[in-house]
Amino acid sequence: MAETEQPLLIKRYASRRLYNTESSDYVTLEDIASFIREGREVQIVDLKSGDDLTRQYLLQIIAEHEGRGENVLPLAVLTDLVRSYTTSASTVVPQFLQMSFDMLRDGQSKMMENMSTMNPMAKMPGFEAMQAQQEAFLKAMTGGFSGNWSGPGREDDDRPRGKSGDKGEDLESIKAELAKLQKKLSDLDG
Repeated sequence: MAETEQPLLIKRYASRRLYNTESSDYVTLEDIASFIREGREVQIVDLKSGDDLTRQYLLQIIAEHEGRGENVLPLAVLTDLVRSYTTSASTVVPQFLQMSFDMLRDGQSKMMENMSTMNPMAKMPGFEAMQAQQEAFLKAMTGGFSGNWSGPGREDDDRPRGKSGDKGEDLESIKAELAKLQKKLSDLDG
């Protein structure tokens, strides 16, 4: 994202109702989840104390989705997360999770990039419309992971980038990173 957009401020009243300060109306957890899926950052604060409640509400949104059978987090991952709160691994887990999601997001964007540059149909009339449909489908199937997460355009993103012509090397790099991630996950399980 080129410009730094302010997070959408949601205030929680004493009645536990959530108030969208931008649109001046009350919102639900599902509304907040929709804002996030659309790429908005949100911040939820308690009106009286000023405490930041964002983490608590995001966890509640995840719990509700998991409770409805929309299982994204495998049981083993949830178990390991619970364990990490009681072990010294709690210092490593946040960085590991962030790196994992960064790799997922980067892999998805590189896959979309490769679809357009390596596809022989790219020269066909109407290809752009078909590609837009493919991107929308992929975004829907992955739950919008390519949304507004910190990405390659970030100023504080100091990860090394390959040359734009190194598509094969990028793919190999993704495969190598994925293999490392799988090894780390299996090490955590065992």
